[in-house]
Amino acid sequence: MPLGTLDSTPPPFFRQGPSALSKLIFFSALALFLMVADVRLHVTQPLRAGLASVLYPVQWLALRPVLWMQDGAHYFESLKASKNDTEAALRRLNLQSQKAVQVEQLTLENSRLRQLLGLRNQVTTPAQPAQVLYDAEDPYTRKVIIDRGLLDAVEAGSPVLDEYGVLGQVTRVYPTVSEVTLITDREQAIPVLNTRTGARGVAFGESSLHASALELRFMAANADVQAGDLLTTSGVDGVYPPGLPVAKVASVERRVGSAFARISCVPLALVVGVVHVLVLKPVTAQNAPRPAEQESAGSAAKGRRK
Repeated sequence: MPLGTLDSTPPPFFRQGPSALSKLIFFSALALFLMVADVRLHVTQPLRAGLASVLYPVQWLALRPVLWMQDGAHYFESLKASKNDTEAALRRLNLQSQKAVQVEQLTLENSRLRQLLGLRNQVTTPAQPAQVLYDAEDPYTRKVIIDRGLLDAVEAGSPVLDEYGVLGQVTRVYPTVSEVTLITDREQAIPVLNTRTGARGVAFGESSLHASALELRFMAANADVQAGDLLTTSGVDGVYPPGLPVAKVASVERRVGSAFARISCVPLALVVGVVHVLVLKPVTAQNAPRPAEQESAGSAAKGRRK
């Protein structure tokens, strides 16, 4: 068969319908029409509502993992923030507790200083304030170290008071510090006066490792001494000014067959834990020299002139 007699069009089996360009034009026009119709007439609104209703469960399930992850991240962030807040609150509480303790200490110290100042105003003897630095190393003695010494004109034998009464006596003086022996030391004795009866006596230190007390010795078994009597300095020793509080009688034991009563006393001063004290001038340092001493001093001066 000659080639010119063949039809150039494809057989019906291979026909593909409209051309691609025709399809492009048609669907473009349809899309444009639908967009205009949707904007103007809202023709696709029911379709959208139906599709949203159908797809909502799928969307809800698809969003669950994301929401769970967000909730978990938020939970851990809030847990960390709560932990940080708790730690900050504990730090503030500790700081407030420290401040409260400091306030209590300062209040107590201020009260003691006021009482010490009031006692200083009652004493006519020259006095200077001092602070207790530490206790002596020997556990069998009752001694403390204060921050005043020779440079501050402290003399050996000077009485030492706290806000409640007589604390002790300066026994050693160094350039910048001094050693004070407390009245509860076994080697200490202080003349006292019973303010109720006017009877005089001598109180000796009676200390141990666990207690600190005084003992009023050499008092007759029938002496008028009762528990609660106030003992003050008598001033006969030339060291302590008269009238300073020393101790209170704690107990009186009258033993059969003994000429003396056993009288225990409790010191009024803070023999344990004292911080601020007053150092007085010894009474003998304020007294005028004896006439014999004046005459000897005058004769010595004349001899030097010759």
